[in-house]
Amino acid sequence: MPGSEKPASNPVAISLVGSPLRTGSAPALHRWHKPAFIVFVLVWLVHWALLVLRIDLPLEGRWVETLLPAAAAVTTLAGLARRLPLQNVFTAATLVGLVACGITAVGAFTGIPFGPIFYTDVMGEPFPAQVPWTVPVLWMVLIVNGRGVARLIMRPWRKTNYYGFWVIGLTCLLVVLFDLCFEPFAVHVKGYWLWLNPKTALTWYTAPLANFLGWFISVLGIVVFSIPWLINKHPVKQPTDYHPLILWLMLSSWVLTGMIREQLWLAVGLSVVANGIATVYAVRGARW
Repeated sequence: MPGSEKPASNPVAISLVGSPLRTGSAPALHRWHKPAFIVFVLVWLVHWALLVLRIDLPLEGRWVETLLPAAAAVTTLAGLARRLPLQNVFTAATLVGLVACGITAVGAFTGIPFGPIFYTDVMGEPFPAQVPWTVPVLWMVLIVNGRGVARLIMRPWRKTNYYGFWVIGLTCLLVVLFDLCFEPFAVHVKGYWLWLNPKTALTWYTAPLANFLGWFISVLGIVVFSIPWLINKHPVKQPTDYHPLILWLMLSSWVLTGMIREQLWLAVGLSVVANGIATVYAVRGARW
């Protein structure tokens, strides 16, 4: 049951990107965690520089856009493998990715639950139902790391009866907040997709408000469905893991840079406030 989720006992160290793994984790992936994170940082720097320098890649160079979600996914899974068995990591990643793929495919066909949307080929070649393969990959990255940030925030209350429910709720809220900031970036900065709304629709930078409710419900279903594989069944002492928070803030700062460049100030303000509050509480929780 979600509400029965209990974390490991108090941490013995603080982990940024490379602490030793503990019993129950995936030793085969330990040595890849630091290299995967370094590759992600390098890819992030390239994408950030492209934004700052206002460099638009030609059609034959659009594959570069796929590198950031791919690198984020690899370092996310390598980080997750430091505290979970290998089979749990791949099962959870596969389930989250496949369910997200199905939801986005249905959304592209029917407009439910997000609204009428058209994906361009900027994020990669369309997979099923004209959805680029990077979209469900990004979902997986956001859900896994959003849950990691939520766990940091909730550490002071980790022994309460409703800890698991609060982690699930905060995960959904964090992912929706990220999407609120990502929509202006995706549409007005990068051109990842277009919204085909009627003129009477209530929108946020062209994204229908129903989109964010759809995100919350979808993420809630995915997290609840994948919870059994995201919990270590043999909890032991582990270091406090800042890795999800670092990834979350790096992706958010990439989005923030693009919004500042295009002067999307309302979205900029939301991003700064939301991520600032989340960071303060996550660091506070991690140091508890």
